[in-house]
Amino acid sequence: MSDLFLIADIGGTNARFALADTSAQTPLLEDSVREFAVAEFPSLAEAARHYLDQAQASARCGVFAVAGRVDGDEARITNHPWVISRPRTREMLGFDQVYLINDFAAQAMAISLYRAEDVVPIGGVPWTPAPAGEPRTYAVLGPGTGLGVGGLVVRDGRCYPLETEGGHVSFPPGTPEEIRILEILSAQFGRVSNERLICGPGLVNIHRALCEIAGHDPGLLEPKDVTARAAAGDPLCMRAVDVFCAVFGAISGDLVLTIGAWDGVFLTGGLVPKMLDSLRHSGFRQRFEYKGRFSPTMARVPSLAVLHPQAGLLGAAAYAVDLVRREASA
Repeated sequence: MSDLFLIADIGGTNARFALADTSAQTPLLEDSVREFAVAEFPSLAEAARHYLDQAQASARCGVFAVAGRVDGDEARITNHPWVISRPRTREMLGFDQVYLINDFAAQAMAISLYRAEDVVPIGGVPWTPAPAGEPRTYAVLGPGTGLGVGGLVVRDGRCYPLETEGGHVSFPPGTPEEIRILEILSAQFGRVSNERLICGPGLVNIHRALCEIAGHDPGLLEPKDVTARAAAGDPLCMRAVDVFCAVFGAISGDLVLTIGAWDGVFLTGGLVPKMLDSLRHSGFRQRFEYKGRFSPTMARVPSLAVLHPQAGLLGAAAYAVDLVRREASA
């Protein structure tokens, strides 16, 4: 297997490509990163070929992280009409091998390559990357267009990403106000998942529910409108951000309990860097730790905001490194 991989992080709007050198200490070649609008290409293979031609690069293997469910040799992008066939993509690119993984498998694998400066603690518990060979279990959540959820199990020097659809777990309200928000959202959506609150559109859902409670018509807003008005001192927008952060903390703590991620939870996705100050000065950590008899245990678990600008590509590079190591040890 070649040391040089073509890697990609494919979302519903943009496709990011780069090269990874699996023999290098830092495998993601950051100067090779390029981003394209997926709407400009009829298929992943054609977008990948365009990248290789533009970068004047070649590769024989690819790891493509996609924002959608991977079912055997096929993947469907959740918010875009691409249907990706692994055998057809490999044939069109002339590659020896192509691997399709879920985008949160990549987000989880990125943990294995993070340096201390790639994350910022939310709360007072610091994080130090684990020494090689030590067992670890991590959780990862990422609010963006939706809510991605996954985990990483590290055993005997091997990384095992956990691909989940945890964003679609039912929302558990923790206060009377949140119960009322649930009632309002239930009237609109029926079943209410965590993703209905903890993502960009979810912030708007929270704000609209709070406005209904207050008897106020907010009009049509986007997530950026809510955060901008909160920064300008709008009381209902400020409250929406507070509720968002508190619920985010509660479900992050629930995920730690669910998969035993005592070594830390990583907060990624497009909203986290934009809301970093709000997360730090909110009820996020209080609700994260507030788990009854397990509160003392939760107080020792790090919660970490990811600042790395290309976490998905970094995770795809980590996945490629793991593939090469597995082949070498086989």
